[in-house]
Amino acid sequence: MKMPTSDHIVRTAGCSMEWFKKDRPKEIWDEAIEWPIGDIEAAHRIREICRSAAGSAEKIAGAADRSHKKIVPEVRRYERAAKVAMEIALKISDSLLRDVAVRQIIELCLKASDSRTARPLFRAIQSESIIEEVLREHPSLQE
Repeated sequence: MKMPTSDHIVRTAGCSMEWFKKDRPKEIWDEAIEWPIGDIEAAHRIREICRSAAGSAEKIAGAADRSHKKIVPEVRRYERAAKVAMEIALKISDSLLRDVAVRQIIELCLKASDSRTARPLFRAIQSESIIEEVLREHPSLQE
């Protein structure tokens, strides 16, 4: 059996180090948006953001301590996604489409057990039918 040389070990270690340095793929909410985009495209973007961040929201919902080092990356991921989704929603001019988008953000917040963010978003909804739908599913928001 041939023993590896020190040169081989250094090269192999270098390769593995390169592997660990790979950049993570960009999150959908980190992708640049070339404004202006239409209301429908903005609503689609919000839906994609909320779907992508749902896993993180669910992980932090059950966490007793959101400052624990194991959960902090998920908290940051959720918070960044929610923030960008809200920023996009502010730019939607069609009130009904904006209400639908805000509802999706509310659902994301509630998956994360973040009622502190969900409540003011709920109050921003203007459509009576959407308000009724949200209250049927989440009566605690009426407080």
